[in-house]
Amino acid sequence: MGKDSGKKLVGQPIFKQMIDLLPKEKFESLVYKHGSDRYYKRFTSWRQLVTMLFGAYSRCDSMSEVCAGMQALEGKLSYFGMDSSPAKSTAGDGLRDRSNELFRDFYFTLIEHFKPVFSVSRIEKASFDKLYAFDSTTISLFSDILKGVGRDPKGDGKKKGGLKVHMLTDVHSETAQFAYLSEASQHDRKFLDRLSLSSGSMIVFDRAYNDYKWFAEQSGKDIWFVCRMKNNAKYEVQQVVLDRVLEKDPFGVLKEEHVHLGYKDGKEEKTLCLRRIIYKDEKRRIYVFITNNFDITAEEAAFLYKKRWTIELLFKKLKG
Repeated sequence: MGKDSGKKLVGQPIFKQMIDLLPKEKFESLVYKHGSDRYYKRFTSWRQLVTMLFGAYSRCDSMSEVCAGMQALEGKLSYFGMDSSPAKSTAGDGLRDRSNELFRDFYFTLIEHFKPVFSVSRIEKASFDKLYAFDSTTISLFSDILKGVGRDPKGDGKKKGGLKVHMLTDVHSETAQFAYLSEASQHDRKFLDRLSLSSGSMIVFDRAYNDYKWFAEQSGKDIWFVCRMKNNAKYEVQQVVLDRVLEKDPFGVLKEEHVHLGYKDGKEEKTLCLRRIIYKDEKRRIYVFITNNFDITAEEAAFLYKKRWTIELLFKKLKG
């Protein structure tokens, strides 16, 4: 009987096994499309990808650590398809000069490639196939050196120095669909216009993104949202759908109203009709939500907002 040359060896490093899962032929196709190896002889796009993944999984804080760590594994780099570790200057040049569009496109190629695996995690109680969460997180930079970085806070707010990551994630698969870096002082609401959502999408976000004009535009495109209402929001109650006191249940919907909110579109005054939902959670905390979807139950609206926390968990993972 012949030797089974296709058998996977259990003694291979975990990082090597992870690298083997990547569809290299699709990556090389993107390399050709972007021409990203045109001016490189040894530090190819694939070598840069492996180098940066090594740094991420090894939790390195600098390119010096990445290159030193790979140099320490010099005899095992063949597992990664590399004959030597890159020099710090070479790796730095690759980061500076090679376009990030290649790696951006490969990220979305990976999402499409592994979509059959992601689909098993679909949230059953959500009636939307296209369910997204949008939020931002601040990453402090040089806080020990540049203590004056960032804008001064108003009142008791925190000083925001560094950069801010604005991200849209697919709640079902917990994968990023959009990411944008800005100065930490930039207001979150400015980045709503950068989103490109298709009809039938549901997006959940916090009250920092309250923008009634944007809400009205999305409603006209059959794009739905659930978010928290600002405490100082001015509105007019048109109809009280539900108003109750929870006697036996420790949590649930307390009140639902149809409300009108005014906003300006240029010089024109307009009115937006939304649902206002007051909800008490398991810890007896009170939340006030607004949504432009009048078909889902008030309970599902609260449930969808609760799933916004998946993006918070993703931010914690990214920050380590």
